Amino acid sequence: MTIAAAQPRQASAGEKPRNECGQIPPYRRVHLLRRWAKATFRPERNEADRAWSRSLVGARNIAVLHALRNRHWGKRCFVLGNGPSLNSVDLSMLRDEYIIASNRIYLHPACTDWSRWYYCAVNPNVIEQFAGDIAGLPAMRFLAWEHRNLMPDAQNTVWLRSRNEPRFSFEPSDAIWQGATVTYVALQLAFHLGFTDVVLFGVDHHYDRAGQPNKLVTSGERDPDHFAEDYFGEGVRWQLPDLSQSELAYSIAKLAFEQEGRRIRDATIDGKLDVFPKVRIQDLL
Repeated sequence: MTIAAAQPRQASAGEKPRNECGQIPPYRRVHLLRRWAKATFRPERNEADRAWSRSLVGARNIAVLHALRNRHWGKRCFVLGNGPSLNSVDLSMLRDEYIIASNRIYLHPACTDWSRWYYCAVNPNVIEQFAGDIAGLPAMRFLAWEHRNLMPDAQNTVWLRSRNEPRFSFEPSDAIWQGATVTYVALQLAFHLGFTDVVLFGVDHHYDRAGQPNKLVTSGERDPDHFAEDYFGEGVRWQLPDLSQSELAYSIAKLAFEQEGRRIRDATIDGKLDVFPKVRIQDLL
């Protein structure tokens, strides 16, 4: 199957480009009704399962995820981390590339130049502290279903349900494993959207502020671990990284892509992650 992507509309001088990936796609209502009927007559394991599959919001969300499957089949996508290496190149060069970005990427001025990008956040600390910023993004938002109460404005939002089972999700309408990093969630989304060539950039996989994995801390200083000093700056709550868990998740993603004839490459400048084949960003653009 081949799905041709529309050419981006050229913005006039001084005009911000329209994000072609900013709106929820239309979905067939028959899928919504079929899913609701199936869930109604199938016993669910617990209340969380019932809320996901039987509620109107949950059923609609599943229908949207079905509509997004293979939307960009055969295309290339950049999955961006938020490391300091993002400052090494002019990210406006990605203006016409497909992008999945996350967390506080909106602090980077180049994101206003992008015409084809998606946004992802699953950590409750990020969603709770920056819900207002996230709600105003001109991109389709993929957010954690479990924290939907933190985002009252759910326009152009697709919810992702999490499950604590190490695996790669070929069907996000069921559930996904977060793998201790939002980048792993973005890789699963890239697969679901049909991208066959995925390039990581800005995934430095190194933190100056290290410690007990997943420990919740409050920053008391400027942030040396991301592209902006105020990313997780003074007073912001965040969790220390779990790099070993992330490496396991990345290895699972690599296997999942390769067994389906797809690939993930890493163009991060001076990155410490050694799971994926390396490629120079200059050779891609």
